[in-house]
Amino acid sequence: MTTSAEAFARIKIRVAAALFDGDEIALIHRTRNGQDHFTLPGGNVESGEPVLDALARELDEELGLDLAEASGAPRLTWIRDAMVTRPGGTPPRKLHLVFRVHIAHHTRAGLRTVEYDDTVGAGHLTWRPYRDTAARALFPPVPLAELPTPTAPVDAAEALLPPLDDTNYRWL
Repeated sequence: MTTSAEAFARIKIRVAAALFDGDEIALIHRTRNGQDHFTLPGGNVESGEPVLDALARELDEELGLDLAEASGAPRLTWIRDAMVTRPGGTPPRKLHLVFRVHIAHHTRAGLRTVEYDDTVGAGHLTWRPYRDTAARALFPPVPLAELPTPTAPVDAAEALLPPLDDTNYRWL
């Protein structure tokens, strides 16, 4: 099935954090339909909310992370446009803004280990080597494993990722 542009008349902006502690990345793990699914912490930007404020709010809500404890400012790394249908009706078009955020090991130790989502239930915070994400069902799908290092610069031309639609992405 191909994606119909008319079905995606609404657009939402979603922020996500590629949250690093050294070479490890924070992922929220859930099992859906018997399959493992990993999500970068984040969520929707509220109406009138500045993007970085939304990132800070989501990290606090999901992990108990005060963004002021990060090692430097969040760095916008990838943008991904998604017009993907899913069970339960037509979702809005989503523009995913993925930021790299780095924290120290002592900050990691204070994070919540369970994230509760009203629609999909509990997810468990897990830390994995970032290169291992290539073999995982990751949402939003971003090329984490292709980074030479967690701090390597990403060229602006590589930041805008190919769009997602029903021909190249399927919900678990």
